[in-house]
Amino acid sequence: MSSPALKITVAIPTYNRADFLRQTLAGLAAQQFPRDHFEVLVIDNNSRDRTRDVVAEFSNARPAPRYLLEPSQGLDYARNRAIAEARGEIIVFADDDILVQPDWLAQLAVPLLADTARRIGAVGGEVIPVFPDGLPDWVREWHAPLAFRPDTGPIEARHSPMGANLAFPRWVFADLGLFHTALDRAAGNYFSGGDAEMVRRVRAAGLEVWFAPAAAVKHQMPASRTTFRYAARHAFDSARSRVIDRAGQPGAIGYLGGRFLANIAKTIGYASGALLATITLQAGAAKKALVRAWRSCGYLYQIPRSFCGKI
Repeated sequence: MSSPALKITVAIPTYNRADFLRQTLAGLAAQQFPRDHFEVLVIDNNSRDRTRDVVAEFSNARPAPRYLLEPSQGLDYARNRAIAEARGEIIVFADDDILVQPDWLAQLAVPLLADTARRIGAVGGEVIPVFPDGLPDWVREWHAPLAFRPDTGPIEARHSPMGANLAFPRWVFADLGLFHTALDRAAGNYFSGGDAEMVRRVRAAGLEVWFAPAAAVKHQMPASRTTFRYAARHAFDSARSRVIDRAGQPGAIGYLGGRFLANIAKTIGYASGALLATITLQAGAAKKALVRAWRSCGYLYQIPRSFCGKI
């Protein structure tokens, strides 16, 4: 149960990113927010590195992070464990590789703390990708800040905040349920979409979704996330998770049937474009076209499986 004093739970699901996690926890230890009014949970999703030792390094922080081991593999299992363990009135989900400013938590929480009428169901902060190892030109167009609006306030339904920097009032989960565990990544895949699906549920319940640009975080993208291998696999698995999500909604058969046919054409078109770019020695353009082709292949792979009830 939440206590009257404890306003916020910051939940950090993590998997094998001990060095990045250390930087995130250091930023949380420097927050300009009343120390007795927030807690930090680190949900270790079966890491094999020094994650537990890194959490222990902050045992003298105020508040000291609370370590939890979640054995069920998957980001949304870790998120749901955080919801079960949280004591705060607001639950903030943060990635384990973000860098935060001292006022981050206050900026993100203010709209929900002031929302006595329960009109707001989620608040997302700005996410700024940073590349400590450099950014290849061919992936540049896929990495930019969200920039939904210049000031704090509600955003249109076509926009969805990122799970790397996203807050919900605790009562949302009591009213709408937990995260969909089939939609987000686990070891061995790059699924995504659990946060977007939850935001969609929030909107379907008639609640507002807000954006807080001043609650910005820097999202670290190491060299391993700017390779062709990563980009292609992420595109493929992201498409699969979108299909899984859409398969549970009304009108799925007609919609996904149309997407299947469209993505046959897209796969052929992008693959042809990649071949042409390769012939003309445009390596970056070839990689981009192949990533897009691989995303279409994700749709073609998953749509028949979803119709057959398979993940």
